[in-house]
Amino acid sequence: MLRDPSQIPDGVLATQVYQCTVNDCCYGPLVDCIKHAIGHEHEVLLREMLLEKNLSFIAEDQLRAKGYDKTPDFILEVPVAVEGHIIHWIESKASFGDESSHQAYLQDQFWSYWNRFGPGLVIYWYGFIEELDCHRERGILLKDCFPTDIVTLRHSMAQH
Repeated sequence: MLRDPSQIPDGVLATQVYQCTVNDCCYGPLVDCIKHAIGHEHEVLLREMLLEKNLSFIAEDQLRAKGYDKTPDFILEVPVAVEGHIIHWIESKASFGDESSHQAYLQDQFWSYWNRFGPGLVIYWYGFIEELDCHRERGILLKDCFPTDIVTLRHSMAQH
């Protein structure tokens, strides 16, 4: 009924609920829509950066079409190294990584990705609490931007 107050039989209450959802600056449907749009924008930005670096990937929608239920935004078809760590997948988060949300993401998403696809990278585009980047050795790196020091197999072979 919050999503569709017109279903509330009491007209006054329906109007009040509608006004509350419109004016809710944190959790209302309009805010959800804005958050979703910003998240999508950052995924598009990440896709463009991956293409610019000539990195082959499988996107989340392609993985879902293959029957995967929990998927990161991008799986790299050929893993890369970032700051000396191998990366198989990248997850884009258009938010700030605070302790509460990061712990929930670890439990609900990141460790599942790690179990299925190996080590990965999470980009918190609006920064994160530095102490949260404590799982690097176990295979989950945190960054606040697209890495500039990506080492590819092609790059490594060209040097030798």
